[in-house]
Amino acid sequence: MRADRLVSLVLLLRQRGKLTADDLAAELEVSVRTVLRDIEALSTAGVPVYAERGRHGGFALLPGFRTELTGLNHDEALALLTAGAGRGEVFGLSSALSSAMRKVVDALPGDHQTSAAAAASRFLVEPGTDLLSRRREVDPVDAAVLRVVRRAVLAGHRLRIHYAATGSEPQWRTVDPVGLVTVRERGYLLALRDGADRTYRMSRILAAEELAEAAVRPDAVDLDQLWRERTAAFLSTDHIAVVVRVRARRRSDLLDTVRAVRSEEADGEDWWRVEVMFEDLRHATWALWQLGADAEALNPPALREALHTRARTLVERYGSKG
Repeated sequence: MRADRLVSLVLLLRQRGKLTADDLAAELEVSVRTVLRDIEALSTAGVPVYAERGRHGGFALLPGFRTELTGLNHDEALALLTAGAGRGEVFGLSSALSSAMRKVVDALPGDHQTSAAAAASRFLVEPGTDLLSRRREVDPVDAAVLRVVRRAVLAGHRLRIHYAATGSEPQWRTVDPVGLVTVRERGYLLALRDGADRTYRMSRILAAEELAEAAVRPDAVDLDQLWRERTAAFLSTDHIAVVVRVRARRRSDLLDTVRAVRSEEADGEDWWRVEVMFEDLRHATWALWQLGADAEALNPPALREALHTRARTLVERYGSKG
């Protein structure tokens, strides 16, 4: 861990120039005292780092110092920098991602470093809000819990988790972790419990303990296939399938409210026909009502009847009175 931090410290000074101890501590997520010890260790090892005193002082490297890292071409570095932008939070790897991005930039030839960093700044991945200023929903996950779960997944150890299922009191459960999945900024733990498939939402894990015993799980796993299977099983129970005809300009508004999309196809010049999944009839009625005349529920009949009843009630309430 310390060796990685020392490399990151050198890369920060190379790429940003002079930085204060406070700046370095914030970037590396350590104390100022740790930074000062690391600076001393680098100097002892022969890295030409020096201190400037005074109000505008800080630490810097002598001009021309360069670390030896494997090179990347411009497009490879740009792809990594863009893909990494704003990622790593769900699995608690944001600091590791920042460190990796510094190494990517440093691996470029000198004349490409500035252009790659500038090019990456022209791409924005997963902003916090969309064009309508709607905030992206993010599940907060306890960082300590995430570290324990991630460590157990990678080590292949059993886990005890204190889990708060919807509508139930939190309970301790012992599970065999299989893998971690992130979908739309929500993290999930895929696990086995007494040999049966289980999926746990990370934000609902209140505490976690890694056990010494080995997890009982397959040696190899295809997480993508496993996630598709579990999603299909989840949607087949306690959910309602709805076929909707919706205007093209309101299609995204509809899809923002659904649990899953089964199919989509154009239906004329200005309409789309989609099959989507809602939690229940009440959820579907609420979502379709928001779209007014810009959407028509084609199936199931119970949904059409629910919307008709609501519309009739409003007509009776606001109809002309003598």
